[in-house]
Amino acid sequence: MKMQEIRKIAKKNGLRSGKLNKTLLVKHIQISEGNFDCFSSASNDYCDQSNCIWKEDCFNLARKKAA
Repeated sequence: MKMQEIRKIAKKNGLRSGKLNKTLLVKHIQISEGNFDCFSSASNDYCDQSNCIWKEDCFNLARKKAA
């Protein structure tokens, strides 16, 4: 998901994106929605949050961190 879209979601949730990077902003959104702030922490492409809209980006960033 592009940062512009993420900023819109943050604004909808009453959050200010400021200069937060993608990972931190998504984690703030997750917390504001009452979810775990687990973005980019998936290991081995596993996540038990089946309805997560961040899953694809989460897996990609987690793979990059692991490499």
